[in-house]
Amino acid sequence: MTIRPASVAAELIAVVVAVTDGQPRVLTIDDGDALPSGPFGSGDRSLQASLRSWVERQTHHPLGYVEQLYTFADRDRAGGAAERIVSISYLGLTREARLAADPGAGWLSWYRYFPWEDCRGANTAMAGEMLMPPLRDWAGSDRGRLHRLAVNFGQDGHRWNEELVLQRYETLWEAGLVPESGGTAVIPGVSMAHDHRRILATGIARLRAKIKYRPVVFELMPPTFTLLQLQRAVEALAGRLLHKQNFRRLIDQQDLVEDTGDMATETGGRPARLFRFRREILAERAMAGTKLPLVRAV
Repeated sequence: MTIRPASVAAELIAVVVAVTDGQPRVLTIDDGDALPSGPFGSGDRSLQASLRSWVERQTHHPLGYVEQLYTFADRDRAGGAAERIVSISYLGLTREARLAADPGAGWLSWYRYFPWEDCRGANTAMAGEMLMPPLRDWAGSDRGRLHRLAVNFGQDGHRWNEELVLQRYETLWEAGLVPESGGTAVIPGVSMAHDHRRILATGIARLRAKIKYRPVVFELMPPTFTLLQLQRAVEALAGRLLHKQNFRRLIDQQDLVEDTGDMATETGGRPARLFRFRREILAERAMAGTKLPLVRAV
């Protein structure tokens, strides 16, 4: 008997993030139903070059900072397709620009897909008040499931960990509470095609972890900015409010920014000092062999 090897196709998917007016935004296609993506062709020079080509072709938005995120190869991720789809995902950081492309391409808040991840204001209690009742019904008396709920959703004495975005989504998927799992969605949050919401969750988790030890947030900032704008950008990504004095003390201690000598006049209040990122700090810290923590959410 001849056993034919399974057909495998490689797909490239981009989680492209910007922060605009205090909101974390993700670049989407198909009217917000999917992330920019396309097949890796044998004629492409490299994976990253192919990814950049697909994103720019679909959205007309050039990519800046890009890093590989994760490879997804689950057998059931293609929705029953004959060939196996292996997706290589990338995280891209940029500044939002108007898209002169397909009308289906656009920037949307990532909290549109994960509203429970925004703990800055009205949604702060969502995990406890809206998510936990159906999750506890699913867990029943299973101690393992109850422990997962407590750790992932900050219950029963456990602290909410903003980095556990993927674990929370996968728990909701396993409980049948998101439409992608084939269950009855009883919680807020917009679904995405295939497993793109899972990939987006992975990107959010990576970025939330990374802003604590690398200054990648400055890839999302304009050339000059106020310290309040910088704090609001970090809060938007982390989904948590930060203590103003502690944040500014940490920025000052790390020598991350320098005063431009100019003032911002369009803040709507008192003029505020404008700062710029000290890019030379990267070389300085690399030579010293030390990490570069930026902020810890409180």
